Amino acid sequence: MLVTVDTGGTKTLVASFSQDGTVGEQIKFPTPKDQTEYVALLRQTLQQQYGSQQVEAVVIALPGIIKGNVAVWCENLKWSNFNVVEALDGVLGDVPILVENDANLAGLAETRTLAKVPESSLYVTISTGIGTGVTTNGVIDPGLRHGEGGHALVEYDGVVRKWESFASGQAIHDIYGAYARDIQDPATWNQIADRISRGFLAVIPIIQPDVVIIGGSIGTYFDQYGAQLTNILTEKLPPHIPCPEFRQAAHPEQAVIYGCYYYALDTLATQTA
Repeated sequence: MLVTVDTGGTKTLVASFSQDGTVGEQIKFPTPKDQTEYVALLRQTLQQQYGSQQVEAVVIALPGIIKGNVAVWCENLKWSNFNVVEALDGVLGDVPILVENDANLAGLAETRTLAKVPESSLYVTISTGIGTGVTTNGVIDPGLRHGEGGHALVEYDGVVRKWESFASGQAIHDIYGAYARDIQDPATWNQIADRISRGFLAVIPIIQPDVVIIGGSIGTYFDQYGAQLTNILTEKLPPHIPCPEFRQAAHPEQAVIYGCYYYALDTLATQTA
């Protein structure tokens, strides 16, 4: 059994997977902002749910820059230099704990589930913030694994600011006073498409992915803005840089836990090779 933990800016999802990729019971709880409270709640959950079972690995996804299993910085949780492996030491005995950025993991899962794995894919999760993950030939790109596309600095309304500050799910809620599920006006969705396009216009010429996959809570509503988004990008991108294929995530809300599963398989296979 593999245990996966998707730590989001607002909620945490814990799930188990069998070796063949069948997802088991899922447990959700609000993500505590305090690191100590998060560790205590996660430790309790893992021990109660899986303490008596045979677990091969625990993979924890965190929404920030991960280096050497340490969360150097998680923007929306305001966590810094958080060594979650050390904090959870011994939670399930000697079961290894792996840590990776949530968008990297989601991109890994969504790319692996495509009928044909592209040479390069860019995964973008638009939720509390905006996270990006680049996959090359079916694995997390080692040279771009620390990239934070949501922090790309772009001009909007005459001000240079972070992409996620005006185009994330949280920003959309703050600006329009409604969650995406409640927005019905096509003109509003066209405005949202414009907001989202600004970051892509900065990121696509650098990465030039074959496929762009959009996930997260806003990814769930891709049909509301997808056509307008690709129209804007096709018009604005330079002629020699074509607009890549855009796809909605197959698992907009669960891509991270599936990515944890694939990441565990890859890591364990490498360790036993």
